[in-house]
Amino acid sequence: MNAEKKLTELKREDIIEAAVNEFKTNGFRATSMDRIAATARVSKRTVYNHYASKEILFQAITQELCDRVMQVSEHPYDPEIPVKIQLHDIAEQEIALLTSAEFLDMVKMITSESLASPELTKTNFESFQDYNIGMVEWIKSASGDGKLSVTDPVRASKQFLALIETFALWPQLYGVKPVPEKKQQKTIIDSAVEMFLCTYGVSK
Repeated sequence: MNAEKKLTELKREDIIEAAVNEFKTNGFRATSMDRIAATARVSKRTVYNHYASKEILFQAITQELCDRVMQVSEHPYDPEIPVKIQLHDIAEQEIALLTSAEFLDMVKMITSESLASPELTKTNFESFQDYNIGMVEWIKSASGDGKLSVTDPVRASKQFLALIETFALWPQLYGVKPVPEKKQQKTIIDSAVEMFLCTYGVSK
């Protein structure tokens, strides 16, 4: 990446960060592109060079969230590693994302605005429904290898992720509980893995 491209990418990141903060603090409707430019410390023209409208900028934020989740959900199956260890690795990647302050801020902001204006995020969240596809493929591979017995990989994937999100996303999203500490995270992961294997594991 040359210096000019690097600077352009940094400005784009600054705009996204500023927009997230402004949308979170003031809401989508009350936030202007002028305000986002000021917070990002760039010119208004620079903001418009990256994003032609406030709606497009908001959608870019939701797409970035979807992209991050999709990246975390990619789990290549390894027949040489016990499924229990692989499940632990998957859960650790998932909980690391869910408990990051930046991720939570984005989810809170997007959730709030999507309830008020569903059209802002409809397209992105339609694709977001497939975010667990990596886990689904991992389950299919493990089942094909005889290490799991799963007839509905999509359901099984959602069940496993829900065992984590129930304790490490939804309570934090609504401010009910703080982000779990490392010891609590380990308990959440261990429990999720054990419950999943008790249902779908294959005894040898």
